[in-house]
Amino acid sequence: MKIRIAKFIADSGITSRRGAEQMIADGRVIVNGMVATTPVMFVDDTDEILVDGKKVEPRTDTVLYAFNKPVGTVTTTHDPRGRNTIYDILPREYRNLRYVGRLDFNTSGLLLLTNDGLFARKLTQPSANIPRVYLVDVDGNNMSKLDKARRGVTIDGIHYRPMEIKVMPDKRLRVTVTEGKKNEIRIVLKYCGLPVRKLHRIMYGPISVKNIPTGKIVKLDEKTIDELIKTYL
Repeated sequence: MKIRIAKFIADSGITSRRGAEQMIADGRVIVNGMVATTPVMFVDDTDEILVDGKKVEPRTDTVLYAFNKPVGTVTTTHDPRGRNTIYDILPREYRNLRYVGRLDFNTSGLLLLTNDGLFARKLTQPSANIPRVYLVDVDGNNMSKLDKARRGVTIDGIHYRPMEIKVMPDKRLRVTVTEGKKNEIRIVLKYCGLPVRKLHRIMYGPISVKNIPTGKIVKLDEKTIDELIKTYL
């Protein structure tokens, strides 16, 4: 079955669909010896597709990795501000992997990466309701204000789903979200009068970062992939 070339490139794990569209606009994509001029042309496995002279292979068996992202790295392939990206610290053999969602510059912890762009998108869709668990240090001690976050709030016209929040003995918060909106924990807790000082993701669905050292990446087994698909997708 033929699909749009931008989707074909994204599903191969090289980049996002938007990134593929930009590659096409920049004249970096060749299809059967001709420069691709539009992201909506249709291709399949029988077409020869090159990006920067390198053949794009069709999506193969899905592989999933867990990476313990350190603070001070950007979840992107290139940062116009010159900051370190996750690919600057990942070993070279992992640099074609697609990240699943994002962790911001000052957030550490579990980040999933995969060779399967379609799988990555499914894992980040709000409809999947995959729980993401974070440990959060906040400024302030009026924990009664957290009831707003537990009920769900609308801030600047954007609705945030209810969060599951447990106050730990050391006043650290264990926060579980299922939607994955950009900076949602920082935005909602600031709204509650408890601005985030430190944010660390410890779980994504059944996957834990517990035994993975900071900056290290671990391949997950097929059983884990099957569990994610069966439970959430």
